[in-house]
Amino acid sequence: MNQNTSVGAKIKALRINKKYTLKDLSALSGLSTGFLSQLERGVSSIAIDSLAKIADILGVSLASFFEDNYADSEKMVCRRYEARFSQISPQVLQYILSKNEKKYDMMPRIFELMPITNTDKPEMYTHIGEEFIYVLEGVITVFVDDREYELYPGDSMQIDSTMPHNWINKTNNIVKILSINTPNPFKNTNNEQK
Repeated sequence: MNQNTSVGAKIKALRINKKYTLKDLSALSGLSTGFLSQLERGVSSIAIDSLAKIADILGVSLASFFEDNYADSEKMVCRRYEARFSQISPQVLQYILSKNEKKYDMMPRIFELMPITNTDKPEMYTHIGEEFIYVLEGVITVFVDDREYELYPGDSMQIDSTMPHNWINKTNNIVKILSINTPNPFKNTNNEQK
C-alpha cells in the first residue's frame, strides 16, 4: 500500500468513525469535497499543514498517519504461498493456515485427501476439544461413533472430538477440506509468545 493510499484510508476510517460526511470534513477543513474524496481514495497527496488540520479535526496526532502497521499485519496474515505443507500419510496432505501455529487457541488447516482403494471404515480416534470441517472440493465420508456422513462442497460439520471419529475419501477425485481444531495441538502450553 503506497503512502497516499495509506493516509487516505486512515482519514476515511477516522471520518466515518466520527460520523462526518465528506461535506462535513470539507466545511471544517476548508478543503473541497472533491479533493477530500480523491485523497481518501489515494489519488491525491496532501500538504503537511492541511493534513495537520485534518488530524486536529479528527482528534488524532499527525504522526498517526505515518505509523506503519504493516509489520504487525504481516505477522497475522498468512499468504497462500506461505502456508506450510506437510504430508501426514500417503493419502493426506496438510497446509497450516497460520503464521504462528504455536500462539493461538484454534488451528486452521486445509487437508487434501487422495483417493484410497480400501474404503472400509478407518481406525477411529479421539482427542480433547472440538473439530470443524468445511468441504471445499469433492465428497468426504466422515465417521462419528457408529454413523457415517457424506459431505459435499459447501457442507460443514462440527463435532465434539472426544467422540470416536475419522474421515476418508472414497471417491476417485482429490477432496479438499478446511478443518479447524480447538484446542490447537501445536500451541505452546507455557504461554510462550513468538
